[in-house]
Amino acid sequence: MKDSNFLKENNGRLMWHPMTSPKDSHDNPPKIITGASGVSITDLDGHTVVDAVGGLWNVNLGYSCQPVKDAIAHQLDTLPYYSTFRGTTNDAAIELSYELAQFFGPDGMQRAFFTSGGSDSVETALRLARQYHKLRGESGRTKFLSLKKGYHGTHIGGASVNGNANFRTAYEPLLSGCFHIPAPYTYRNPFNETDPEKLAQLCVQALEDEIAFQGAGTIAAMIMEPILGAGGVIPPHKSFAPMVQDICNRHGILLITDEVITAYGRTGAWSGARLWGIQPDMMATAKAITNGYFPFGAVMLGGRMVDAFEGDPNAKIGHGYTYSGHPVGAAAALACLAETKRLNVIENAAARGTQLFEGCKALMDKYDIIGDVRGGHGLMTAIEMVSDRATKKPIDANTANTVFETTYTAGAMVRVSGPNLILSPPLVLTEQDANTLLSALDAGFAAA
Repeated sequence: MKDSNFLKENNGRLMWHPMTSPKDSHDNPPKIITGASGVSITDLDGHTVVDAVGGLWNVNLGYSCQPVKDAIAHQLDTLPYYSTFRGTTNDAAIELSYELAQFFGPDGMQRAFFTSGGSDSVETALRLARQYHKLRGESGRTKFLSLKKGYHGTHIGGASVNGNANFRTAYEPLLSGCFHIPAPYTYRNPFNETDPEKLAQLCVQALEDEIAFQGAGTIAAMIMEPILGAGGVIPPHKSFAPMVQDICNRHGILLITDEVITAYGRTGAWSGARLWGIQPDMMATAKAITNGYFPFGAVMLGGRMVDAFEGDPNAKIGHGYTYSGHPVGAAAALACLAETKRLNVIENAAARGTQLFEGCKALMDKYDIIGDVRGGHGLMTAIEMVSDRATKKPIDANTANTVFETTYTAGAMVRVSGPNLILSPPLVLTEQDANTLLSALDAGFAAA
């Protein structure tokens, strides 16, 4: 590795970073992370902090998961790569497809299609949804419905169903035929409704109205996150997802759950679908499938998809990626899945999630800068920061940055996205780690 002076001199200069402007990277060089162990990361200057971002929602098992590292090393020695395009496959991909079908069986899933990550998984699900209807003789079903505030990756299809203008405006025009309904976001919604159950009913009615307006026979699928993640950790009322599934089923519309964040234990359940007691037609997964140690993803497919494609000899899937079913990624996923089940991480995710949620609520009582705290379902928590609680005016960027920098100095890496401070630590977080995080947040809010 080059010396620290070289790294600092070139930081933010020659590499464009996702989700920020090149100028911002020049003016505010990013933290240079050079090491990690357990649930902590260390920067170039030797400062070690609890990683409350969990990499990017994906390092569920922390940075010292030796079984996954060993699986990757062994697979590299055995078969570092081979394609799974027509006519060839590899043993690790076959084994993983079996294990995933078992793992997601309670969600109604029966098959897997492998990808290179979350955006790939969403794009795959959208494409297969359109093909499904063509196979069934309903080629007019091409439109997609999704939630405002929802996030579905960065490919053209995913950006089109995204419900946040920050990920859309600069790239428009996007895919036509994508329509958004209000999210069940109790803190800010067009109905001024603060009761979660009533808000869920209003959002569902908006969905019914949009289907009636568009015509059910024109809609291919509804895609939604079981808990909205990047949009600010927005959990719906427990009645919302079952009502959405019922509407989709009645109108012949496929339901896709974007489980890139919520699958593999993040919510305190093994999937977001299972958390709410629904069985979607497809599940887009990635992130924690390999603990962040290798780029990999999987779209899980339910019975209706299987029947349509496997019952038609002409149902060729003209879609795939060079790295679909990559043997190293598959080996990593197998080891990760085994370790995830062995540790039964959903129990710790639920316990530590409650600890963080209640701790953040206590901070809200202490600091007026906190307008809302959302979470309560596993290790997904968001603090929405405001400059005025009465008007809910969002915090300014400089003050938000003060919270971030002070919290980092005090011992925790957090993610600030607009007015939201998002916490998504590894699922192996300990009680002491959570206390360290809360203490660092206390310092951050005190500074602001």
